[in-house]
Amino acid sequence: MVHFFLPSSRPAVFVGVSAVLASALVLSGCTSTPKKVVSAPTTTTVTPTTAPTPPPFTATGIPAVLAAVIKPLYFGGSLPASPSATKVLLKRKPVQPTAVVVVKGSVSSWKGVPIAVVTSGKDVTLAVAAPKWKVVGGWWPSLGVSAPALGGTPRRVLMMGSDARPGQAVDRSRADSLHIVGLDGHGGGGVLGIARDSYVRLSTGGKGKINSAMVFGGPKAELRTVVSATGVPLEGYMLSGFGGFKKVVNGIGRLPLNAPVAVKDAGSGANVKAGANLLTGKEVLAYGRARHGVPGGDFGRSANQGRVIMAATAFTKAMGPAKLPGFLHMAEPNILTDLSAEQVLTFTAGAYVTNPKKVHNKVAIGGFGWTADRQSIVLLDANARRMFADIKDGNLS
Repeated sequence: MVHFFLPSSRPAVFVGVSAVLASALVLSGCTSTPKKVVSAPTTTTVTPTTAPTPPPFTATGIPAVLAAVIKPLYFGGSLPASPSATKVLLKRKPVQPTAVVVVKGSVSSWKGVPIAVVTSGKDVTLAVAAPKWKVVGGWWPSLGVSAPALGGTPRRVLMMGSDARPGQAVDRSRADSLHIVGLDGHGGGGVLGIARDSYVRLSTGGKGKINSAMVFGGPKAELRTVVSATGVPLEGYMLSGFGGFKKVVNGIGRLPLNAPVAVKDAGSGANVKAGANLLTGKEVLAYGRARHGVPGGDFGRSANQGRVIMAATAFTKAMGPAKLPGFLHMAEPNILTDLSAEQVLTFTAGAYVTNPKKVHNKVAIGGFGWTADRQSIVLLDANARRMFADIKDGNLS
């Protein structure tokens, strides 16, 4: 909080009046010898000025009820918090009672649930009101907490892109893009793509291409199918369609993306140069859908989709934690998920404590085959299974 002090100074008008009086005496025209004037001694008392003492705790940008939750975080005492946050905060070292703590916050909502990010220096506190405000995560170097609290470790979420066309239901079309995104809680992570033509047992019955499970049973069925096929425990899913994806990217302006090779595809309309790009939502979508002329075909396509996910993560990190609530609120109308506001907030905040050099983007590949009715399929092999086992800890080596 900034305190403003009004400086103590002699008014300019007083100086001007004094000058006029002095001039009047000089110009009075008296020629007689002036009498000696003896002035009585005067005593001037100067009152010392002191700056007002700043309050020990100041909060801006957040409601009073949330400020009441944040204050004991710093000065000690009990506070409402999630189990994972409580475990970490038990190790905190509260500040001295005479310390001055200034926090700033940003508040928005995810699917109707209020969410907030509160910062103080390098400290970041994540909070949700469901129904009352509580601390659900963050990191607090000023309190001697060495590790962040971000909903437990490891964490793995299924990111899906639907190929629904106009007029089709996003959650009842094929899952055109399937990626397991992991965080290990120690600054590392991974993005593991799964080829959409992978031939597996479906949670809805029988065998088929892995992306067809959503057609028969919705995103929950797709999630169960991926868990069964990979053996990777998944926390939940986040799903977006073509139109929703473009709106999310356009909502942030343009997405910076570094492409290892140029991609030009007539089918998707992609025209991305090798190196640094600044892409619109339409251009990012075309890049993620291109597979003709892309090295590796469908596997290369999945790798490019992983690069888009990593580029979005890098953008989120660059804009800073304070803008996260507003970004999530902008994106949420275009995303279907079974994750709670707490899960989404803590998972996306992982971008700020993750080292990009410790996050790898891979694709679970396999051999090619044919179904009895001559459909081209991908047969996941031992290499794919090793990758599935690798990401169980939230990281890819």
